[in-house]
Amino acid sequence: MNLIKIAAILLIVVGALSLVYSNLSYSTEIYEVKMGLIEQLEQEGQECNISFWAGIIALEIGSALLLLGYKKVQT
Repeated sequence: MNLIKIAAILLIVVGALSLVYSNLSYSTEIYEVKMGLIEQLEQEGQECNISFWAGIIALEIGSALLLLGYKKVQT
């Protein structure tokens, strides 16, 4: 398997994953406040937005590389 096919398959996988997981969220910090008997925990959330179009473009480039690489080997 040559380098172009590996890059094409990698782009297809990354593009598909970005379409499935287009909005990832995670917690970064926990703040704890204690006042007498009252205790409050607060998490600060972050979101990482991956563009829908970036996934589409990665899928198309990966597919084109895979098809062009396959046709180039056949001729």
